[in-house]
Amino acid sequence: MTTPVRKRDPICRGPSRRRLLTAGLSGLSGLGSLGLVDLLRAEARAEAGHAAPRRSVIHIHLDGGPPQMDTIDMKPDGPTEVRGEFSAVATAVPGIRVCELLPGIARLADRFAFLRAVVGSAGQHDAFQCQSGYDPEHLKSQGGWPAVGSVLSKLQGRPGDTAPLFVDCQQGRGMVRNSARPGFLGSAHGPFRPDIGGLFQRPLEPGMQGELAARGADFATSLTLAPSLSIDRLGTRKTLLASLDGWKQRLAAADGLVAGDRFHEQAIGILTSGRVAAALDLETESPATLARYRMTTPELPPFETADGPRAVLKFLLARRMVEAGVRCVSISLSDFDTHAGNYPRLRQLLPILDAGLSGLIGDLEERGMLDDVLVVVWGEFGRTPKINKDGGRDHWPAVSPALLAGGGIRGGRVLGETDRWAAAPVGGAVSFKDVTATVWHALGIDPHTTTLTDVTGRPHPLIDRGRVLSELL
Repeated sequence: MTTPVRKRDPICRGPSRRRLLTAGLSGLSGLGSLGLVDLLRAEARAEAGHAAPRRSVIHIHLDGGPPQMDTIDMKPDGPTEVRGEFSAVATAVPGIRVCELLPGIARLADRFAFLRAVVGSAGQHDAFQCQSGYDPEHLKSQGGWPAVGSVLSKLQGRPGDTAPLFVDCQQGRGMVRNSARPGFLGSAHGPFRPDIGGLFQRPLEPGMQGELAARGADFATSLTLAPSLSIDRLGTRKTLLASLDGWKQRLAAADGLVAGDRFHEQAIGILTSGRVAAALDLETESPATLARYRMTTPELPPFETADGPRAVLKFLLARRMVEAGVRCVSISLSDFDTHAGNYPRLRQLLPILDAGLSGLIGDLEERGMLDDVLVVVWGEFGRTPKINKDGGRDHWPAVSPALLAGGGIRGGRVLGETDRWAAAPVGGAVSFKDVTATVWHALGIDPHTTTLTDVTGRPHPLIDRGRVLSELL
């Protein structure tokens, strides 16, 4: 089912992207209300001769799998053992109700599309399917299907880009299990993965600590210049190469000299511009903007593997990355793996999600960027309808929830319906590939006619079985 919503006014257009890029090392603080995505759109229109969208996407992974019946698919009239401890509250859109712990989302409900019946989960505890749309087994012998950001890098990346097209700031399972991977496209199209552990603490389970250690010390990517190297000393390509660590050499070893050369060209633009490194410096943000990303409820101490209240600022980090020129940004919020203590865990986590997501949507809208940035919020699967003996909900791949906002999506709509147990769809089900096809459409790329060539030379459409959700456009 769907709920209609009014159309919003078109946003203003900005100057060309090239004018911004000539600012060089001026950083982000001088951008003010200038929306970089507006600039990208203006350039696309000038080059293509029409108003083709040049949008960005922010993927927000709810690490561990969010419970559908405790978030956006409340069952107040369902069985006692299903409806749980939380109340359903009215939103800004008549007929749409969400969990009482999500008042910010309720207030902005006309900006969101609520997907209550996402199906087809592979049941794997990572973010790969959310990043790519595909089951991890698809073309696994060739490295697997690439993440959306990696495909964008392949299709639209340029050696002289002053920001990487794809930045992965996930923590927890999404990062440890390398969910945002380039697959058969090779390491040259992998994400830049800044180490944000110093900004946001997300304690890892002992097993994941071992997994991360096995990936090596350089699994994260430094986006700053070496301490001994100044911009003035970057006179030649050779000087820059000498300043980099072993990442370029590993790329070359893995994928040949082409990958290494591509990294070299990217590094010159990215490291000398400093845009992404500047985006990581949240201290430069204005107090008024920081006030958007704050908790409105008492802060509760995090559980052992959960993000703390500071994680609200991950959503601000994502917006800053987009303004820095990044086209695909991934962040995560942990830990929705609520096998025990489901309700106390959600009392701590959901207010963080609510503050961060409502802050992000309001911030993007105020800056005139909301139509140009698609925000996708989901996890790897849902949770069991019944509470287990430990007061938790276990894995439930049969159905899961998702939220879409911005990027041309018509908000104030509900798509999909589940039974009284929130256990199975009874209408309007959509797949991970359907959502990913819609992401591609929002990015101005036809997911069915645009192809990638695998390592055997065989072409594949970006989405082989999946439809664009036209009812949300």
